[in-house]
Amino acid sequence: MSVSVVVVDDSDIVRRGLLALLETDPELEVVGQAADGDEGLEVVRRTSPDVTLLDVRMPGRDGLSVVGEMAEHTTVLMLTFTDDHASIQRALADGALGYLVHGTFDADSLAHMVRAAAQGTGTLSGPALAALRSGPSVPTPAPGDHDALGLSPRQAEVMDLIAQGRSNGDIARELFLAEKTVKNHINQIFAALGVETRAQAIVLWMGRP
Repeated sequence: MSVSVVVVDDSDIVRRGLLALLETDPELEVVGQAADGDEGLEVVRRTSPDVTLLDVRMPGRDGLSVVGEMAEHTTVLMLTFTDDHASIQRALADGALGYLVHGTFDADSLAHMVRAAAQGTGTLSGPALAALRSGPSVPTPAPGDHDALGLSPRQAEVMDLIAQGRSNGDIARELFLAEKTVKNHINQIFAALGVETRAQAIVLWMGRP
């Protein structure tokens, strides 16, 4: 079963490049494209794609101003040159499942991330994760502050590893747990934090007092 995709970016060159990358994977089907936020919303509402790749800076309504509305109809992956911490934090808080920065992926990895997004798994590229860690509006928590958001010590250990970009398998090996146990911890963490994605959990965890 193919994954339907919409691309929203004001640069015709960037859109063509993304289309070329996506078309290398037979499991992905581009069902629409747009050059600004308003047009993107119209296309998304009309086509209901599985995943939408959304730029941040565009004329008219930009990606940050429409991501919340788009997320009601599609899974949104931000795909942009913009890597400042404020934009990343806002996009993820407003409903984007992941945040990818141009130049950090190839055709195979982009296709993999789009397919993963369609299954509900978000991705933060290296620059996006680094911006969340180091941005002045997302301070690094002090040691011993693990219970600030009401998580248990074990949940806090899991959350620390999630914030480092570790996979469930990595976390299981690091903490000597079964992957099923890790998944249960993550579900409990999401419920405790009131979030639905890893990206949103990282924003809250790294921004806590």
